[in-house]
Amino acid sequence: MGEEILRMEKIDKSFPGVHALDHVDFDLKRGEVHALMGENGAGKSTLMKVLTGIYQKDSGKITYQGREVNYHSTREAQADGIVIVHQELNMVGDLTVAQNIFIGREFMHGPTIDDKKMITESRKLFERLKIDIDPSARMKDLTVGKQQMCEIAKAISHECKVIVFDEPSAALTEKEIDDLFAIIRDLRKQDLGIIYISHRMDEIKVITDRVTVMRDGTYVGTLITKDCSKEDIIKMMVGRVIYEQPKEKSLVPDDAPVVLKVENLNAGRMVQDVSFELHKGEILGFSGLMGAGRTETARAIFGADPKQSGKIYINGTEVDIKSPQDAVKHGIGYLSEDRKRYGIVVQKTIIENSTLACLEEYMSGISINKSKEKKATEKVIDELNIKTPSSDQPVVNLSGGNQQKVVIAKWLVKNCDILIFDEPTRGIDVGAKNEIYKLMNSLAAQGKSIIMISSEMTEILRMSDRIVIMCEGRVTGEIKIEDATQEMIMNKATRNIK
Repeated sequence: MGEEILRMEKIDKSFPGVHALDHVDFDLKRGEVHALMGENGAGKSTLMKVLTGIYQKDSGKITYQGREVNYHSTREAQADGIVIVHQELNMVGDLTVAQNIFIGREFMHGPTIDDKKMITESRKLFERLKIDIDPSARMKDLTVGKQQMCEIAKAISHECKVIVFDEPSAALTEKEIDDLFAIIRDLRKQDLGIIYISHRMDEIKVITDRVTVMRDGTYVGTLITKDCSKEDIIKMMVGRVIYEQPKEKSLVPDDAPVVLKVENLNAGRMVQDVSFELHKGEILGFSGLMGAGRTETARAIFGADPKQSGKIYINGTEVDIKSPQDAVKHGIGYLSEDRKRYGIVVQKTIIENSTLACLEEYMSGISINKSKEKKATEKVIDELNIKTPSSDQPVVNLSGGNQQKVVIAKWLVKNCDILIFDEPTRGIDVGAKNEIYKLMNSLAAQGKSIIMISSEMTEILRMSDRIVIMCEGRVTGEIKIEDATQEMIMNKATRNIK
């Protein structure tokens, strides 16, 4: 690591009802990958938004390359060499790769845009990053991983000195993560300063040099990555030790009734002859590699995608589910892996989101009974410990973990007996994960039945009473939790792969 390139001192920022940053310190060196960690709502993203001019700090000092700075927009920060690669990609699908990279600062040839020049310059960027992407391809035709690489190329095109990566690997495959790390290591060799925000502990240990931890809007401390353990970081993040031990035995009684039975379900290539049972009070884990067909199975059961054949029974009675509305009427709730696309309306309030699945129950004639709606919402806010100034808060202002809780609140207000949780802890921190785990166990203890789809092996082993494994659209195994090991699950998850 080289000399210091950036220092943020005593940064303070408040919003109505929330003290988001309380005298936070952070520094970055040239040629360093510096992790910024903390629970959802700890203030990480707010600190980076202050750095890049999205928010204006209330007090404090930012020193960049030896001079004090205060940016009023991301454009100002980019012009000075500080860029951010957001978790949610900001690309225009119908434009080409080159057009996306230079959008807003296109090369001109007289009065017309010089697409040829933009393609040439894009190709130079990809060569520098050792990426094989066609600059003339349409953005929407690329994988999420390649779109992420384009976002990085766009950042590099600003001749940046500091890059902020905000949860860059959340939607990437293992191979794409390896490619991302190769790029980051190459950028580090070029003396760039890199700020890396992630909730994935294993990544932090592999790619970073130092770790700064925030909690509740305050600076907790900075560690040298190679000298600290995963447990050290977690304890700093949450102020307590969190144990991630596998579940040793099922908590479901042997005579628990079957509440959901799926027989020979078929829905396209990714759902082929799928059969399983779910018992009352059970957490049934669905494991498998990406593309195994787990989400497709859940969507077919919920009526979000059409099924071609097969039978679904609820409490012993065959049901015909052709739409999500049918599923909800039969007491099934679905928490999608893509919460912002399918789970919540981010511009609406917590109240509006919580009653979304059962709004008719809160109608008085042609108007909504606001007091009844508010009472029901505040009950689940309290039950789920949603951190918010009020129930009228727009969901967009909440942290990722609290947004996830709002999705769960929607199904609790509806009082669904069968809940499908698809990647319930994706993109949320270890503390919020622990709260979701406690909530799921509490729901199961109350007699709710849960299907939990997860790509995290530790999560499957910690939470499941029984595990169904899928590979290439088929069920390839079913294991009781007391018999389950990572090796056994992985063996069955790769059974169909040639």
